Amino acid sequence: QVQLVESGGGLVQPGGSLRLSCAASGIGFNTYRYDMGWYRQPPGKQREKVAAITPGGYTNIADSLKGRVTISRDNAKNTVFLGMNGLKPEDTAVYYCNAKGTISPRTDYWGQGTQVTVSS
Repeated sequence: QVQLVESGGGLVQPGGSLRLSCAASGIGFNTYRYDMGWYRQPPGKQREKVAAITPGGYTNIADSLKGRVTISRDNAKNTVFLGMNGLKPEDTAVYYCNAKGTISPRTDYWGQGTQVTVSS
């Protein structure tokens, strides 16, 4: 079982920036066996993918967020980070950390989510 704990959310003014962290743990957890990612769910909308990163550092960022979002990971600390700048009110959402196994059946694990509110 994998546990994911997000941190770094909160209230941010428009135009501001933030950095979310997600710490992964679990018995026998091997970070090199998981792609890590961030998703978000705005109020009243479906969950959407924000960004993902492979164990080797290859990244994939949602087209609509390219240029404003960065994702990185520290494999030694089993932690993944999400950086966002130029925040807009429409970035308001619950942000979820995800771990997806790199081999079949590619099990998904989710964090409990952290609220990000962009408002003046």
